[in-house]
Amino acid sequence: MAEKKTAKKSKSKTPQTLVIVESPTKAHTIEKYLGPGYVVKASVGHLIDLPKSRMAIDIENGFQPEYITVRGKAKLLKELQKEAKKSAAVLLASDNDREGEAIAWHLNRALKDKTDAKISRIVFNEITPTAISEAVKNPGEIVESKVNAQKARRVLDRLVGYNLSPLLWVKVKNGLSAGRVQSVALRLICEREKEVEEFLPEEYWSLDADFTKGKSSFTAQLVKYKGENPELKSEKDVNDIIEQIKNSPCVVSSIKKTEKTVKPKAPFTTSKLQQAAANRLGFTSRKTMQIAQQLYEGIQIGTNHVGLITYMRTDSVRISETALAEVREWISKNHPEDLPEAPIYYAVGKSAQDAHEGIRPTYTSYTPESVKEYLTHDQFRLYSIIWERFVSSQMNNAKMVTTSVEITSGDAIFRVAASKVSEKGFYHVIKLLSSKEDKSSSLPAMKEGEDLNVENFHPEQHFTQGPARYTDASIVRMLEEKGIGRPSTYATIISVLLDRYYVTRSNKQLVPTQLGRMINKILIEAFPAVINEEFTAQIENDLDKVEADELVWNNIISDFYGPFKETIDNVMENQESIKGFLDEETDKVCEECGKPMVKKLGRFGFFLACSGFPQCYNTKSIPLAKCPCKDCGGEIVERKTKGRGKAFYGCTNYPTCTFISHFKPIDQYCPQCGWFLVEKYDKKNGSYKSCINPDCNYLHTSGEEMSVAVESEE
Repeated sequence: MAEKKTAKKSKSKTPQTLVIVESPTKAHTIEKYLGPGYVVKASVGHLIDLPKSRMAIDIENGFQPEYITVRGKAKLLKELQKEAKKSAAVLLASDNDREGEAIAWHLNRALKDKTDAKISRIVFNEITPTAISEAVKNPGEIVESKVNAQKARRVLDRLVGYNLSPLLWVKVKNGLSAGRVQSVALRLICEREKEVEEFLPEEYWSLDADFTKGKSSFTAQLVKYKGENPELKSEKDVNDIIEQIKNSPCVVSSIKKTEKTVKPKAPFTTSKLQQAAANRLGFTSRKTMQIAQQLYEGIQIGTNHVGLITYMRTDSVRISETALAEVREWISKNHPEDLPEAPIYYAVGKSAQDAHEGIRPTYTSYTPESVKEYLTHDQFRLYSIIWERFVSSQMNNAKMVTTSVEITSGDAIFRVAASKVSEKGFYHVIKLLSSKEDKSSSLPAMKEGEDLNVENFHPEQHFTQGPARYTDASIVRMLEEKGIGRPSTYATIISVLLDRYYVTRSNKQLVPTQLGRMINKILIEAFPAVINEEFTAQIENDLDKVEADELVWNNIISDFYGPFKETIDNVMENQESIKGFLDEETDKVCEECGKPMVKKLGRFGFFLACSGFPQCYNTKSIPLAKCPCKDCGGEIVERKTKGRGKAFYGCTNYPTCTFISHFKPIDQYCPQCGWFLVEKYDKKNGSYKSCINPDCNYLHTSGEEMSVAVESEE
């Protein structure tokens, strides 16, 4: 019996290895890959961080942070400690970036006294069986300098936020907040808005003509008149030219053919993916990153859970040799004529951290069409542009042939150009392409000296376009160019500004609110050395140097904090509060209690509130304009649709008056008919001011005077 017991004991199960990742979805995928003997758990982001209720930075002791277990995460931390205690090894597999390194560092500190297991760090760029297996076979150590770079950013942002926010509470309004990087992005958006508002459009005209040769026809544009570039400032200018040339013979005076080589683009970085998804798919930056996270962590493809793309937070375009070999093999089988002799390597930017590869599919063989049935519509669209961008980056150049034809008619020269793809190259795999290169056009065969007939002239009025407001795509591009933030922060920067209602979206454009402008004005006047792009970019450079072990993290903080705190104290003591000025008396009367209504600044902008608060809770929207309906006497206010809560503008006399506008009124009235003006946007004219009256064609142009709305009802 004793021998049987001994034999049974010797068959005890293999000690487990605990793997800790950030995401539950990722944990599920990796546990399937690793199989028996491995337990994979998720920390669900940070388990240990700074508390939210206080600054928690020991300024007198080298700016050391005071970390605590994140509220609501204590139970999870205990579960991980329990699993670690019964494990032979613990592998910390948080994301391979600064935040991930900090998560691993905190976990190591929280687990090491609870287990005898060896705790190691593993990293991987893609969630595939091969990548996970290699990572597990080659565990490493936590990179302390990387942790210090994250610590420096966290402490710096905490010092800025926990000093600026109370200042805004005292000087502006309770509950406001400000961040180091978000405030610089807000400044960029506000400065662009000022440029948009100050821009005065100027009228100009263009002239096209329809030409025919036999049964073929085409349209060309006037490019020269009497040897000069035509300046067509009015309809009269255009009509004068038409009058001069309408009876002149039309002759093909020049035909030129040029060949252009179009090179494929590098694989996506985070910022380039966000820009492409915004421009091509209409995604916000937040949506792009959410969907990319899903593709990275794993999709159920048949019976397998597959991570479809590599890590989506990267500023590098580097590609592994294994991936290059795989994609070249796929191209050789499917488009052998477009396979270059050698792999194509793309230059990595000077500021790129290069910790990860560029964003690419984990398996080239998983073409978008082959996995379409397993993806949501948006997942498919995003995966498609990632797959196409990567595969096309390793294919031959495309070639375009452009034919440019000039037609002379009297003193006028008209020009038309048509392009076609002569060698498709990498365009073979671009399906969702929206670029001009993919649009081919043709012209009838012509030769120089040949006569043509002119059928019609098409004069067209235009207005010069001012600077465009930022969109998700263009603000991300600007932040990247100026070195503000990092790929992992771009979507968060935009989201924070929107969530705080410092910025709103209109026609996919980012527009600062009254609250946002007010905060921006105070911050840039009081802290010009901090709320600017040069300082923010320098901080990013310093953080890179901390990660490279070239700078001590708290030295950066020390150099910054002294002058910053001195400015905070000076502003707090000397700058006049505008709190009292935000509550403005009006001549409106509360219909519930009869007391005067007061104009207040709230979470979502200005509104009217009863001065009898808290006895009376009545509030209402601020009137934006007089109702244009005859004998109505009402005012236009903002309303929200049921369900989605989309804004529209209606009369206060509803349902007696049913006037509705989907465009927000501005404080100006039409000089032609007296109705209010609204701001509209289209690709042709950009942003412009137009009369809301459907029977009035007024469009505001340079030099015209406009009546300004007054607050009284007269």
